[in-house]
Amino acid sequence: MKQIIILTFSFFFVLSAYSQKQTNGGDKPLVIAKQGSFSAGGTVVTSEGIFDPLKPWYETQGGQTRHGDHADVFYQIPIDAKRNSMVFLHGYGQSRRSWQTTADGREGFVNIFLRNRYSTYLVDQPGRGEAGQATKPVQVSITPDDQIWFTQFRIGLYPNFNEGVQFPKDKKSLDQFFRMMTPNTGKIDEETIVDAMSAVFDKSGDAILFTHSAGGSPGWKTAIKNNHVKAIIAIEPGGFSFPEGEALEGNRGGKGIPMDEFMKLTKIPIIVYYGDYIPEGEALAYSQNFWRDVLATAREWAKVVNAHGGDVTVIHLPKIGIKGNTHFIMSDLNNVEIANHISSWLKKKKLDYK
Repeated sequence: MKQIIILTFSFFFVLSAYSQKQTNGGDKPLVIAKQGSFSAGGTVVTSEGIFDPLKPWYETQGGQTRHGDHADVFYQIPIDAKRNSMVFLHGYGQSRRSWQTTADGREGFVNIFLRNRYSTYLVDQPGRGEAGQATKPVQVSITPDDQIWFTQFRIGLYPNFNEGVQFPKDKKSLDQFFRMMTPNTGKIDEETIVDAMSAVFDKSGDAILFTHSAGGSPGWKTAIKNNHVKAIIAIEPGGFSFPEGEALEGNRGGKGIPMDEFMKLTKIPIIVYYGDYIPEGEALAYSQNFWRDVLATAREWAKVVNAHGGDVTVIHLPKIGIKGNTHFIMSDLNNVEIANHISSWLKKKKLDYK
């Protein structure tokens, strides 16, 4: 038995070392002290009637429950972990996989920050990915739409890639990218997502919240709801939580929230990132104008938060000399450079400690 254990460990070590050679995230195997999965939040619905356990499973019966609308979380805790964990919430049409890897198989943000000794909590929001069990039905579309997302995510104007884009241009990578898309399996509202995310933070404890795209809006409200959110790193959020009466028209984060709730966003440091190919003036492509308007809203929102005593920084990467990034900044070819920029910000804000 002892010999078998030694051989198994040696194989794992070799496999880890081999896998690491294929990435840009470090030159040593990842060492994890603990990992696991759990569900957070959610509801239970019960059908009318009385359940009869003697009847076959294929007969419709009442008196049964359905557990759904929860988040599904995969966590990893490294050896000698830092005090603040990291919680990652994906965007529209995505799952936690968008943080785990890249289209061409390099290490994603989760491994990069694990190597920096942050515990990580990867979330599939209610009705998505591993959290697919929902309590309200939705029609799942099978309409072909890959080219729309290629353009909307600013990889290029299909079939052409943007010049200098930080996205792998080979067919295999593009195929893998499209296969990362996943639909909603139930009708899910923002309140359900926020409740589930707050339950995640009840489990993780003090943590830094990463959001991407459509995850931005519920991310602000999660920070309002749960004091364990110690900072937010938002990757291209689409909507913002303004105070009532101050929201810009067209803001995808709603018309505004009560001032006492909004003020909670002024108590934590926030940094917001946007990538390249966002024009300053009117463009021909809808996708480009969409992101121009979102970036303008982000800047105005930052002014409002900071005017109320907050600490928001909006980074438009080309303005600081980092060019070619798509909507998926965390998995672009230069994601290590982006992660280093985030790490510097975390140190500046004194969030990078044991």
